[in-house]
Amino acid sequence: MTIKAGDKLPDATFAIMGANGPESVKSGDYFKGRKVLLFSVPGAFTPTCHKTHLPGFVAKAEAIKARGVDAVAVVAVNDVFVLDAWLVASGAKGKVDGLADGSAAFAKATGTELDLVAAGLGVRAKRYAALIDDGVVRWIDIEDNSSCATVSSAETALEKL
Repeated sequence: MTIKAGDKLPDATFAIMGANGPESVKSGDYFKGRKVLLFSVPGAFTPTCHKTHLPGFVAKAEAIKARGVDAVAVVAVNDVFVLDAWLVASGAKGKVDGLADGSAAFAKATGTELDLVAAGLGVRAKRYAALIDDGVVRWIDIEDNSSCATVSSAETALEKL
């Protein structure tokens, strides 16, 4: 079943890039006591993710935070090294937190997994944007076609805040 508004996020462990290298963070700890605008991408450096989706959130990060959001975060089924390199290369580091879901455990637990095996990309996550308030989904917009970034764009998310 796909996660929806009103649902509590499932327990999951993400990898994040800390000051001394990769670290683990539990979803409950990361989202506890704050509002996070979370967006999901099928993969770092992939065309729509790299050219459209992430740049919008980088450009709008301060405007989003000005609306009472504590953090903007991206989750991707990539290893933490690739995700961190993508954030650095895109100028997102320090504006957008990277939550690596390397084995797609979070994607599967939220029902947002995307089977791209036939395309040689393995199991990924659908493209979406969601407002998470203290671990509870307040709203979530999942793209019907993960090659598009319309309902999950930074501009659309900002309008909803």
